[in-house]
Amino acid sequence: MLPLQINKYISNLQDLTEGNVGKKILLFSLPLLAGTIFQQLYNVIDSIVVGNYIGKGALAAVGASFPVIFVIISLLIGVSSGISVVISQYYGAKQYDNVVKAINTFFAFVFSTSIVFSFLGVYFARDIFELLKLPAEIIDDATSYLQIYLGGMVVMFGFFGTNAILRGMGDSRTPLYFTIVSTVLNIILDLVFVIYFGWGIEGVAYASVISQGVSFLGAGIYLNKSTSLIQFSFKNLVVDMDIMIKSLKIGLPTGLQQSFVALGMIAIMRIVNDFGTDTIAAFTAASRLDSFASMPAMAFASALATFVGQNLGAHKIDRIIQGYKITLLISSVLSILVSLLMYFEGRELIMLFSKDENVIEIGYNYLVIVSSFYVLFSAMFVTQGLLRGAGDTLIPMFFTLFALWLLRIPISFYLSRPEMGLGATGIWWGIPIAWSFGFLATFIYFLTGKWKTKGIVKKKDRGPR
Repeated sequence: MLPLQINKYISNLQDLTEGNVGKKILLFSLPLLAGTIFQQLYNVIDSIVVGNYIGKGALAAVGASFPVIFVIISLLIGVSSGISVVISQYYGAKQYDNVVKAINTFFAFVFSTSIVFSFLGVYFARDIFELLKLPAEIIDDATSYLQIYLGGMVVMFGFFGTNAILRGMGDSRTPLYFTIVSTVLNIILDLVFVIYFGWGIEGVAYASVISQGVSFLGAGIYLNKSTSLIQFSFKNLVVDMDIMIKSLKIGLPTGLQQSFVALGMIAIMRIVNDFGTDTIAAFTAASRLDSFASMPAMAFASALATFVGQNLGAHKIDRIIQGYKITLLISSVLSILVSLLMYFEGRELIMLFSKDENVIEIGYNYLVIVSSFYVLFSAMFVTQGLLRGAGDTLIPMFFTLFALWLLRIPISFYLSRPEMGLGATGIWWGIPIAWSFGFLATFIYFLTGKWKTKGIVKKKDRGPR
């Protein structure tokens, strides 16, 4: 028998195994989309403040730091997503004792590993940028920004982990509220630290760490007072090895995939670096806008993953297929609208980051090429969301690695060579080519139906209805 406090909290979560499929996915997705928008505002506001108040060199330094940050945290994100899938499947099966065990395992893993990765990232920051042959005029700024940002990795992952757990149990609203608090605080601190205190690029990094730390602390206090299902206490941070192994089987392929994707971003950044500060700054600005454009697909894919996890735990395959079709339609329509926005307003959007004419033209060129294929990216991401929610992550990992390392990087390098006459434009064309393969391979694998057998909860193991 669950404690009354837990039962009361569960009644406020969304059971995605019952009710109108389209309405359930849409209502669950909207807070996720809003939360994703506010999360992306972190990077966008940082870049706008840096580009306008510090300069394009500092903007390039922030852009050069992002792939390095991503490669360091991606493995943790991947394994954490595996635990989130486990949580959603246990929750769909009404096995609340296992939900609690998975949550404690999640935080024990996150806190221990993030400390190690944080130390390594801070210690080797400058060596990494020297290896990437970052232009000498921006390497000091990039190193300072990276060291401060990675120094706060523990609170960053605590904040991320809390949101992932709540989403796995069907609560997409509470993470939104704390993400809004974090983003607003980050904007305020950016302006105060850079404009009034004159701390430069270090101020932007401190703003990010402090804002995430405050929101994580607030989320922990809120959850400790509102439910006994999730309790932040170091004495509860015990790893359940059975759950950890199940989580690793699901999350490790995703983590490795994310790590190789992040390394691929560094490889792309290495190609971009050869074209100088203007191109690095333009790539940074355009990438920030690109991240906004991908938000509908990412939000709906995340919602679908939770939807699939719960319904696979409840053994409702037909409902999963219906949810996939609806999600694919909605996200595709939104992606087309975003593509039109980038095409017609791209220059004005790049101008938010820099007023340098060369930076604007290079960035707009990127947007025109890449935005024309957003619908492909959306379809690929939503399909991967279904597979991820089912716990089927190994084969899609190989598809992603092939698309990135055997298509995008070699094509971007080859097309950007001087004899091809395309310059940096050749780099941008590698992106949609990789997306095309990624979608086709993932969709064909989805049609095989093998993902239906990947659930961790068997019918005889389901909890009481």
